[in-house]
Amino acid sequence: MTDERRVGTTNGSPDGGEPRWFEDGRRFECTSCGNCCTGGEGAVWFDDDEGRAMAEVLGQTYPEFLVRHTRMIDGHRSLNEHLTGFGHDCEFLDRESIPGKAICSVYGARPSQCRTWPFWPELMKSKKAWARAKRNTPCPGMDSGQLFTVEEIVARLELERGSEEKPW
Repeated sequence: MTDERRVGTTNGSPDGGEPRWFEDGRRFECTSCGNCCTGGEGAVWFDDDEGRAMAEVLGQTYPEFLVRHTRMIDGHRSLNEHLTGFGHDCEFLDRESIPGKAICSVYGARPSQCRTWPFWPELMKSKKAWARAKRNTPCPGMDSGQLFTVEEIVARLELERGSEEKPW
C-alpha cells in the first residue's frame, strides 16, 4: 500500500523525472510476498467499475461491498486495511491459504493501482525513486524475473493516467 499520491505522465515519462530512464525496460516478477499490500497506513483507490468487479468476485452487491469493505478518505473510497504484524494489510491480502505466501483474494478483479505495481508514475520518475521503492517496500520482485519493455511500462503508466477522476 502506499500513502503517496500518483502523478501524471507526459509522453510516457513521469513528470519531473528522468526522461525514459527505463528505455531498456525493467524486470519485475511478483513473488507473492505481500509487501506491496501492506505497510504504513495508506489507501487503495478504485473506481466504480473496479468496485463492481470486486463485489461480483465476492458474491455481493456493489452497495454491500462498499459498506463492508471500503472507507472514505478525503472524499474518495479506499479499500479497508487491518493492522497485522506486518503493518496495515489490505483487507483482501490472504496470508493463510498458501504457507509462506501472501495472495490477493480478489486477484482477478483487483484495482488498477494493484495491477500496475511497481510501474507507478512516482516510482518511474527516476532510477532513484525506483531504488527507494525497492528498498522501502521491500519488493524482492523488482529488478528480477520478467523483462517489461518500455512499451509495456508506458502502457501501465497510461492506464493510470487515463483515470483522471481518481485521487492519485
